[in-house]
Amino acid sequence: MVTLQLRQLDVPPGQRLLIHDVDWSEFEQILNELGEKRTARIAYSQKTLEIRMPLPKHEREKSIIGDLVKIILEELEIDCECFGSTTFKRQEMGYGIEPDECFYIQNHQVMVGKERIDLSVDPPPDLAIEVDVTSKTQMESYISLAVPELWLCDRGELKIYTLQSGQYQSVSTSPTFPGLPILDLVADVLTQSSTIGRSPALRAFRKQIRNLNSQISYGD
Repeated sequence: MVTLQLRQLDVPPGQRLLIHDVDWSEFEQILNELGEKRTARIAYSQKTLEIRMPLPKHEREKSIIGDLVKIILEELEIDCECFGSTTFKRQEMGYGIEPDECFYIQNHQVMVGKERIDLSVDPPPDLAIEVDVTSKTQMESYISLAVPELWLCDRGELKIYTLQSGQYQSVSTSPTFPGLPILDLVADVLTQSSTIGRSPALRAFRKQIRNLNSQISYGD
């Protein structure tokens, strides 16, 4: 049997590496060896570990979509706690996942000041964002994590999923932002960012949300 060290493995940008029959202690060791300051993302489900290296386009899109959510929350004065690409894992359920972006919105109060997450007592994020997800391992991990709302962006097209009876179902409206045409808004900003640039596109988006907010009534 040949044993390889992680430093011997090279995952090219845009590619994924699947490692099978990885038990929990090995998963923890791999996380420690990879460290926190890295660009690679991981997903772990039922002893299958996936390591993926995002492309620059992926990082650009996930950053823009994350910024859009933050702008909406700020303009609508909705409190949140943002945990970015935090590693969420739980041994007894055999899964781990690192979202591209994630937010505690409905549950933001219980996460204020948290520096470490313990999923045996802490809730999962209310909203997670992933770009270019085609992996069964990732989706299984999100189902196990029980994130109620998941945004998946594939080739510039956003889809919204909500967890219903243990499975994700595609919906046309975000339950977190029910008064906003999120799918159209995200598509427009991603297109504009490629033509006029990121900053002008986000500034225009903020003005648009302010205008829409004057027409929308949000309850508590």
